This record gives sequence, C-alpha cells and structure tokens, in this order.
Amino acid sequence: MVQLFKSGLFKPLYANKIQIIILFRMMSKQYSLLIVLNIFALSFPASVQKIENFTAHYDPIPPADEEEILLQEKNYWMQDGLQHLKEMLRQEKEERQHVAKNVIIFIGDGMGTTTTTAARIYKGQRNFGKMGEEHSLSFERFPNVALVKTYNVDRQVPDSAGTATALFTGVKSRFKAIGVDVKSSVTEFKEEVYSQSKLDSFMVWAQEAGKDTGIVTTTRITHATPAATYARINNRDWECDTEVPESYRNNIKDIARQLIEDEPGKNFKVILGGGQQQMGYVDYVKEGKCSRGDKLNLTETWINKHENSSAVFAVNNGDLEKVTDDTDFLLGLFDPNHMPFELTRNKNASGSPGLTDMTRKALQILKKNPNGFVLMVEGGLIDQAHHKNYARLAMGETAELDSAISFALNETGEDTLILVTADHSHAFTMNGYAKRGNDILGFGNETMEKDMPYLTLAYGNGPGFDYHYTPNDTMTQAYPWRDVSIDENRLQDPWYQHLGTFTKEDETHGGEDVAIYAKGPNSHLIKGVIEQNYVAHLVSYSACIGPQAILNEYCPGTGTSDGLRVQYSYLLIFSIIFYYVF
Repeated sequence: MVQLFKSGLFKPLYANKIQIIILFRMMSKQYSLLIVLNIFALSFPASVQKIENFTAHYDPIPPADEEEILLQEKNYWMQDGLQHLKEMLRQEKEERQHVAKNVIIFIGDGMGTTTTTAARIYKGQRNFGKMGEEHSLSFERFPNVALVKTYNVDRQVPDSAGTATALFTGVKSRFKAIGVDVKSSVTEFKEEVYSQSKLDSFMVWAQEAGKDTGIVTTTRITHATPAATYARINNRDWECDTEVPESYRNNIKDIARQLIEDEPGKNFKVILGGGQQQMGYVDYVKEGKCSRGDKLNLTETWINKHENSSAVFAVNNGDLEKVTDDTDFLLGLFDPNHMPFELTRNKNASGSPGLTDMTRKALQILKKNPNGFVLMVEGGLIDQAHHKNYARLAMGETAELDSAISFALNETGEDTLILVTADHSHAFTMNGYAKRGNDILGFGNETMEKDMPYLTLAYGNGPGFDYHYTPNDTMTQAYPWRDVSIDENRLQDPWYQHLGTFTKEDETHGGEDVAIYAKGPNSHLIKGVIEQNYVAHLVSYSACIGPQAILNEYCPGTGTSDGLRVQYSYLLIFSIIFYYVF
C-alpha cells in the first residue's frame, strides 16, 4: 500500500528497453570522431532560491596564534605521514577485491579543486576547531585519485547535461544534451536521429543485472545531473511539457514524464530531491520555471503504479523520518523548485531534509537487495551558490556533501565502490597571502593596509561585481568600492556575494580538470588524467553490469568464475597426485 504523508496525485508508466553491448561498442568506435566537432549552443541562466528576510550571524574566525603553529613540529608531521601510509596500505587490500556488489557515485555539482580546498578549511575551522588547512574531507583520504577532463564535444567549458551524460553513459555529448550522443541537435528534434542517438546509463545496466537503483539530489529531480541517469532528451531545458517546443510534444516526452513513465526511471526504488512543479504536484507558476500545461500530476502516476507495494511519497522532514525498513519504493519531493541551501533550510519536521538525511534513507531501502544497488547522490546546490557568488553557501553545501559521504562510508562495506567527483568546476579562486588559520571566508590581506583589501575567495565573474561596485555620481573616487567597515559587517550574511571581477547575471562554469576520488573494488583503476566518459566504463567493469562486464574475469559468466577457478585448482592437485603416485 502506498503511504501519502502529504496528499498528492499520481499516474502509470511504460517500458522502453534499448541497450545492447554491440550498439555501445559501435558508439565507442565512433567516439574518436566526436571530439573534433565544434558546435555552439545557447547558454542558460542559473536559478537560486533566496529566502526573503532570512538573517543569520556567523562569527569570523581569527588566524592561528604562534603557540598553536609551533605544536606542528617534526614529530607531528612524521606521525601524520606514518598514519596516512598505514591507512593507504590497508585500503589497497580492499580495492583489489574483484567485483563491486554496490556502487555509490557522489557528484558535487561545480565542485572544482578550489571549492574542495576552501571547503576543507571551512569545515575544519567551523566543525572541528582546527586552523583548517590541516583538515581532510572524508573523501580526500580515499586511496585513488585522478584528474578528469570535463569538456563537452562542442564546448571547452561544459555544462552539467553533457558532463553528466559522459559520467553516467560512457559517451561524451553536446552542451545541454542529456542521454543522447552528438548526432542529436539541441535545438531541433528528428525522430529518426533521436532513435539512433539514445544512450543507456549505468542505471539501465544495473537494473538488467538485478540490482536496485536510486537517485538523491538537492536540485530538482529533473535537473541536468539527475536527469542524465534516466532521460534521453535533446535539451536539458525540456523538464516539463510546456518547455518542449509545441511541434515536438507528440514525439518526445519531457524529462519529468520520462522519469515516471519510462525505464530506467520508473524502476528506481528511491527518488529524492526538489521539483514538485515539474512533476505536476503543485501549480507554482513563477518566472523562469516551467509548469505542466498537460495538467498531469506525475506523483499520482507514481502512486498508482505502486499501490500494491510498500511505497511512500514524502514532502517534508517529518514524512521522510517516518519511512521504515519495510518501505520498498520512496519518492520525496521537498520543494517546488530546487531545495533550500543547507545553511538556510528549515530543519523542523515541516522543513526540508539535508543531503545526509536523504542519503541515509536511500541506503536504508537500497541495502535490502542481495544483488546490490547503484545510487547517485548529487550535492547540486554547490553549483547554484557559485553561480550567484554565494561563497559561504557553496562552502555549506560542500561540507554537507562531505557529511553524506562520511555517512555512506560508515554504512557500507568492502564490497562497495564509492566514487566522488564533480561534473565541472567554476570560475572560483583562492588568492592572497592570508595568515595560517585565517577565516577562509574573510579578507586575504590585512584590512589595515593602505591598498584596497580583498577577499581570500573570489570569482572570475558574476553578480558579485555589482554587489561591491558603488560609484558616486561624479565617478571621482579612486576606488569606487564598498568601505571595509561596511564589508566586515556584511561578510557574515549567508547571502553575501564575493567579488566577481566582471559583471554577469550568473557566474560561469570553469573549464579546468576536476578531481575524482575512488575507494573500493577496482578503484585502483582510477589514476592519471582521464576522460570523463571513462567513469561509466569503470562502473560497468567493476560491478559486472553493462558492456564492459565481459572484460572482468571475475564476473559471472565470463568464463573464469570463482567456481571454475576452484575446479581448475582441484584438477591441478589431482594432476600432481597422479604424477607422483603413478
């Protein structure tokens, strides 16, 4: 029986199975031709929910004093290095286990290396009372790390649709394209081309292998990154029917419908995030947001499909906490749009859960399958905060993602492959010569210096330019910027915008490589500088799902199963005995 913790509406689903190894291999052969294309698509604005009249105060953190610094002498660092080495040697034994029963991939949307460095310091200073720089995020202790090239086939600096498609399907694609290869146009739909360019994600492969699957995100569940786990669509903006060009609406379903009506989305055991409006649960018409012109309530569709199952639909913290171990299907939609930021969300029963809360419930359900599971968890609001130059909010989101990863580490064992990466970076920099332990969100130089003080964290572009730029009517000021005394007071506001060096409504992504961190079976195959699409191939190989399972001799049915190796061992022993006895 489906439980409605908040009354809602819902509807049915269909099947649509396409993938086969041969098709995937054909795509792989064509891949070398894809990267030479250079076709440009239109950029898109980011959307951020700002809670009106929200106030909060965060005390600035002073730099470390000399006595604290002197504690970190020779013995401190020798012991630190020894403990790290021991941990790496221990983890090496785990990672060479041959098959991953479970896979969890964490995506920090927009979490470039500057973001992880700054978040490491931020979390160390605020959560652990450290100077900050010596702290490590949970995934920074993973034994295997590589750099990932994030470009789309037609853009030097990518968007989340093309990057997520690469991560989850193993095929790089266009800027704004989801689950289709380069043959499909972002602006024009042709059914014959579409049918040839559709891709399967590793969620399809996992389901075919009998594993359970799920997605968790702090964005809309129809947003680019989560959508790439289940949707095949030319344009990421087609989240609901009114965003699909009218002439195409009878030929292709919007992203929300694909999630609820088609495979693999309709088979997901867990779907948690925002996006009530795209799903038709609320009619929340707002500029820049899509609403359902077809008046479908896809939550009702989901409820009806699972009416004979133990299924739960949740819309707030209280609903989520009521989910029990016997729940088999969970749909949680916690906001009409993206979910609130971690530092500003209502944490009461009527409010929204955090990423760790959602990850906990997802694992509670998915761990029940003896065949294992594949779970995608996205800290999507890191990206949303960066687009508006909200550095403090971006740090809070990254710290919460780290907490979710830490929880997953404690809840899973050596048979789980855990990957942590970003889809792309941001135009975000850490600069200056701040003292050790200085507040990472503070000034990068002495505020009493005669030259203009600047922030340690700044952006290459974005709305933070206008936030700081205050020329007078005559433009005679040498530095038409806000006074330090004013900035010191504003700096503690979560909505404080760090400086962007030229003005844009939304700060842009960055095009540099991002890191990927890996722990668990076959994680030693993450090394060097890799193409982003390689990640899906690793998942296929390690978990014995999809096209690359055939390469793993330890996968069932590949000709060298455990049982076969045992038989070979018996045959060898018998041969030795026969040789010496007879």
